[in-house]
Amino acid sequence: MSCSGCASCARGCRRRWLASEGLHEQGLADLEQQPGRHGRGRGGQQLQQLAQAAVFQPLPAVVPQQAGVGADNAQQVQRQQPEGDEAQHHQAEAGQRLAAQPAGKARNCWHHALLNSMGHSPAIARMGAPKRAREAAMCGLRVWLAVMLFAGGGALRAEPDGADIDWRYRIAAGDTLITLTEAWLAPPHGWRELQKLNRVPDPLRLKPGSTLRMPVAWLKREAAVAEAVFVKGDVRRQRNAAGGADEALATGATLQSGDRIRTGAQASASLRFADGSRLLVPPDSEVTLEQLLVLGRDAIPAVRLNLNQGGADNRVVPNAQHAPLYELRTPHVNLGVRGTEFRVQAAGAQSRMQVLSGAVHADGLGPNVAGGQGLLAEGKARSVALLLPAPDLASLPRTAERLPLRLGWAASPAGAVAWRAQLYARGDFERLLLDARVAEPVAAWPEARELPDGDYTLRLRAIDARGQEGAAADADIHLQARPEPPFIQAPAEGAVSYSGGMALAWTRNTAAPGVRLQVARDAGFKDLALQPSPIAAAGYEARLPDGVYHWRIAAVEANGHAGPFGDPQRFELKPPPPAPPPAEPEVSGDQLKLRWRADEGVVRYELEWARTAAFDGADVQRFATDKPEVALPKPSPGQYFLRARAFNAAGAPSPWGQAQMIEQPYPRWIWLLPLVLLPLL
Repeated sequence: MSCSGCASCARGCRRRWLASEGLHEQGLADLEQQPGRHGRGRGGQQLQQLAQAAVFQPLPAVVPQQAGVGADNAQQVQRQQPEGDEAQHHQAEAGQRLAAQPAGKARNCWHHALLNSMGHSPAIARMGAPKRAREAAMCGLRVWLAVMLFAGGGALRAEPDGADIDWRYRIAAGDTLITLTEAWLAPPHGWRELQKLNRVPDPLRLKPGSTLRMPVAWLKREAAVAEAVFVKGDVRRQRNAAGGADEALATGATLQSGDRIRTGAQASASLRFADGSRLLVPPDSEVTLEQLLVLGRDAIPAVRLNLNQGGADNRVVPNAQHAPLYELRTPHVNLGVRGTEFRVQAAGAQSRMQVLSGAVHADGLGPNVAGGQGLLAEGKARSVALLLPAPDLASLPRTAERLPLRLGWAASPAGAVAWRAQLYARGDFERLLLDARVAEPVAAWPEARELPDGDYTLRLRAIDARGQEGAAADADIHLQARPEPPFIQAPAEGAVSYSGGMALAWTRNTAAPGVRLQVARDAGFKDLALQPSPIAAAGYEARLPDGVYHWRIAAVEANGHAGPFGDPQRFELKPPPPAPPPAEPEVSGDQLKLRWRADEGVVRYELEWARTAAFDGADVQRFATDKPEVALPKPSPGQYFLRARAFNAAGAPSPWGQAQMIEQPYPRWIWLLPLVLLPLL
C-alpha cells in the first residue's frame, strides 16, 4: 500500500521541522525575504546552510515491522541502498510521500517510503512507534529539503560568486576522484558530486590527459594579498575600507582584503595580485580591495574590486587551465573578467569601460563586451560602441629639451574631442608618472621638472563625444633638459646695432659655469656665423658684418657635458648713418653758420666745437639740431676744430665725421698795431 500525498500533510511536515529548528512559518518567510549580496535572499543562504547540514548527515535506514521479521533476521531482508541519480530519485519520491502523510498508521507512508528507498536498520526496528515516526519524519524532511534546494528551489538557492565558472583540471597518472576531492574541494562538496558533474563511470579509474571540471565555487579558499609594486606621489591606504588606519602607501607594501587605495593629483599606484594580474590606479581615484582569495591547490585567484571614483587599468593574466575570477564593481555596473585587459572610469552618474583585449561581461548586458569596444553604463542603461582608433604620432618630436615639458601631436583621429596623455617610464606601463586630459592636441606638465633626464614613453588615447577613451598610440621620448640654459640679459629681442657688433650678456648657471654660444644667419642654425669655444664669462662681444642674426646659448658642465640650447633671440647689425659732409662756414654778422647735406634716415645731428683736434679739452662745446644746419655764436679770433655726427630714429649714432679746422681771423687793425708802437720805442 502506498500513499498519494497531500498538501496539508506537507505543510504539517514543514511546521514540525521548523519547530525542531526553533523557527515558525512567519519567521521562515521573513528569513527568506532578507536581502543579501547580488540580490539573493540572505535568509535563503542561511536556509541553504541549514538544509545542507540536514542533508549531508547520515540517513538512518529503517526496517519493516512485519510479522515474522525481527532484529535477528534483519540482515536477510536488508537490500543494497541505491546510489547516484537513482538514489536521488528515490529520495525525492520518499520525501514527497513522507511529507504527504500523517504519522500513526500501522503501515504508514513514512515507514513504507523509507523501506522502499533506503533499506532496513535493526536500530530503527528496536525503536518505539512514536520515536520511529519522528526519526522518519526528520529523515524525510531532509530529503525534501535536498530536493527543494538542488532541484530548483530558487528561494533557498544562494550561489557564491563564480558559481557558474568551472576550472578544468588535467588528469595526471594516479589521480582518483577521491584524492582530487581531498586536495581541491571544500566541504560539503564530495567526490560523488564531482562524479555526477563529469559523468565519470569509475571514480577510481581516470584517464590521464583528459580534463575534469571543477566549479570554482566548490574549491578550497584561502586569504591572499596584493603587493604595491610601484607608488608615486600622494597615495593613501586605509585598512579595512572604513574605520581603519589611514597611512601613506609605499612601494613594496602588502595589501589585503578590505583595504582602500586613494591617489592624489599626479599620484598613481600599481598593484600585483597572486597570479601576476596587475591593477594600475591612476591619479584622483579610489579603489577598494573587497576580496583577495586563492582557490584550490593551484591558488586560482579570486579578486573583487570596487571602483568608487576615478579610474582603474586592469591586466588580468589568462591561463589555459584556470578560470580567473576577477570582478570589478562601480556604482553603476558590475564587470566579470576571465583573462583580459581593460580600463574603467567612474565619474558622476556614469561608468565607462574600454576592452583592449579579451572580453568582459557586464551585468544587465547579454553578450560580452569584446576587444575594441566600449561600454557606457548610466543607471540601468547599457550601451556598447566601437572605440576610436589610435592617434597619429608621426609629427611628435622624439627629443624634449624644454622644461616644463610640452608635447604636441596632430589632431587625430576623426571624432576626437579630447585626448588622454600619459607619460610612463620607458616601456613600463606600471610606472605611471604623469597624466593629463587635454582638449587640444598638446600636453604640458609643469610637474615634469621633477623627472630626471632619460627615456620615457608617451601613451596617447583619443576621447570621443561619449567620453570613451580609444586605442592607445605609444611613442618613446628622450628627455634632455639639463643643465638648463642661462637666462639672456641683453640685448632685447630684435635689437639693432650700428657699431658693427653686438654685446651679448647672460646669467651664470652655478651648476654649469661654461656657456656654449651659437650665432647663425638663419633661424634653423644651419648657417653658423659664430661658434666660439665654451665661454667662462657672462658675456661676449659679437663682431660681425651687417645683417640679421639669430643666437642661442647652452650651459656646459665642468665635465664638458652641454645641456640643450635655450630659446633663440634675434638681433640686427646695420651700418651707421653717414657723418655730415664737410661744409664751409659762413660768417654773418655776429654768427657763424654751418650747413651740410641731409641724409635719409637721419633725424638729428650733434656737433662738437673745440680748440684742439683731439676734442679732449675742457673747452669742448656740444650743439644739437634736427636740421642739417646750425648757427653758432661768432667765436673770438683763433683756430678751432669742428666735427658732427648723425642719429637715426632708433637713436643710433653714426661715427663722428672728419674734424674740420676753422680759423677766425683777427681784425685788420691789429696788424697795424706794431707800426703805431714803433716810434715809441
